[in-house]
Amino acid sequence: MAENLIIFGTGQIAEIAHFYFSKYSDYNIIGFAVDQEFIEENTFCHLPVLPFETLTETHNPDDCKLFVALSYSNMNKFREAKYNEAKSKGYRLASYVSPQCSFISHHPIGDNCFIFEDNTIQPFVKIGNNVTLWSGNHIGHHSIILDHNFISSHVVVSGNCEISNNCFIGVNATIHNNVKIAKSNLIGAGSIISKSTVEDGVYLPPQSTLFKKKSFELNF
Repeated sequence: MAENLIIFGTGQIAEIAHFYFSKYSDYNIIGFAVDQEFIEENTFCHLPVLPFETLTETHNPDDCKLFVALSYSNMNKFREAKYNEAKSKGYRLASYVSPQCSFISHHPIGDNCFIFEDNTIQPFVKIGNNVTLWSGNHIGHHSIILDHNFISSHVVVSGNCEISNNCFIGVNATIHNNVKIAKSNLIGAGSIISKSTVEDGVYLPPQSTLFKKKSFELNF
């Protein structure tokens, strides 16, 4: 029998979560939940929107799971706060792994994880709680991704790396072997990280510059 699922959020991430859980999982989505002050409509994706503050009064934690569908805002701390609040209410948190993900590690992932298509999860990788891996990433052997992280798309995490809590890694970033990404790091799109980082660090690559000639002036 399919388990009931409530998705926290009514933004684009929640809409995407609804799509994937509906199409590729056995969960029965029965509604959405947000804080009362943010309820603008009574329905979302043709399902009821419920006040999170009183959710346990209408939906027993023993009868359904939650999925917190929030982005990386404030270094994932908004998602972390709702994750912790949902657990404090007694809810179990669902995870989603795309059937198009190449998941080879024997280690089970944590809860409230969202792993999209075309990710490659190599042997001996460990993934903690509340981790989002958008599409097309490579997570190398023996690497560890700790809690409350967001890895965007086409990121290469090489072997024996560790991603500490509350990090954001932008598209096409590359992390060399044996590197530790410290807590609350923002790794910008296209960055190449070859050494372990410092806590709260922001790492950005050189930016592209506008060439002085127009495209039609080039012999291309």
